[in-house]
Amino acid sequence: MSFSSLKNHLLIAMPNLHDGMFDRSVIVICEHSPEGAMGLVINRLLDISLAKALEAVNITPPEDAAQKPVFWGGPVQPQHGFILHEGAGDWQVSMAVGEGLFLTSSPDILMAIAEHRGPERFLLALGYAGWGEGQLEQELSENSWLHGPIDLSVLFELPPAERWQAAARGLGVDMRLLSGAAGHA
Repeated sequence: MSFSSLKNHLLIAMPNLHDGMFDRSVIVICEHSPEGAMGLVINRLLDISLAKALEAVNITPPEDAAQKPVFWGGPVQPQHGFILHEGAGDWQVSMAVGEGLFLTSSPDILMAIAEHRGPERFLLALGYAGWGEGQLEQELSENSWLHGPIDLSVLFELPPAERWQAAARGLGVDMRLLSGAAGHA
């Protein structure tokens, strides 16, 4: 069986996914290989601002940082920050996710953001979602997720509460018309 990577795709939780953790989640898949997958949830906010997150790592936040949210990226390593952003930059620990989209986990980007030298469009997530070998493929075969290409407007322009419906709409799916319950004939 051939492997098809979902790197640089969105995962959109189907209405029947009721695990409490990923209900109605939208995830950017940052890495996907036969050994597993890693992604960031982009529609769940934490109860802290960018200003508080920067202060926690001893970086003086800019004035506008109090209005910028921090996302719950997933349950794995929730103390670790990840910046999903446009533009490559020259960051110490960074990888390309897709055309013009990068994931950086080194503190140098946080300092650049605080000093207005960082990427214009970004989101900070604490933690990530991870899948072991074959786990994501199994969940896909169980129809737990829709998947499709990343839409940067969903990622960077829409309010988090609108991203689940909008991401599905981008694939031609209206989540309001799908049922989370299975029927029997």
